[in-house]
Amino acid sequence: MKNQNEEIGILQRRKIEAEIIKPIYDILKKEYGLEKAKSIIEEAVANAAIQAGREFAQKEEGPTSVQSFVELQYLWEKDDALETEVLVNNEIQYNYTVKRCRYAEMYHEMGLGEIGFLLSCNRDAKFIEGYAPDVKLTRPHTIMNGDGYCDFHYQLEKHKKNISNE
Repeated sequence: MKNQNEEIGILQRRKIEAEIIKPIYDILKKEYGLEKAKSIIEEAVANAAIQAGREFAQKEEGPTSVQSFVELQYLWEKDDALETEVLVNNEIQYNYTVKRCRYAEMYHEMGLGEIGFLLSCNRDAKFIEGYAPDVKLTRPHTIMNGDGYCDFHYQLEKHKKNISNE
């Protein structure tokens, strides 16, 4: 059983990571320019998010699902990191709106607003890719990018089997 009080929340993890990434990002910008620096950060963080998703999946007692993912949400919400409103929560979809995002606030306060999306928001789809490949995320709006809310739509995709020549 997971002990929710002993696990560090994702907000605290992201702050620690951002403190490490910030000086590296500053050097990358100086040496390679803004776009290349962003590209490097995006690739590194995406790869780390996929790997983190796989590691979380390996800890599950059974197969991953929309519901097993929902059970992990406390990690992202810990430390009052998000103010959310759940719209749909069932076996095939999990949709919710974020009304306040302390991740976005933190990145802006740290002077990392220009890459906050890469450090946090972009990670969400990559994490679910590693955790539950049959679940897809769409999120047209994010607070980090200046929208007034984030709209998360996790959806179990129809399983398509490849038919081989038998």
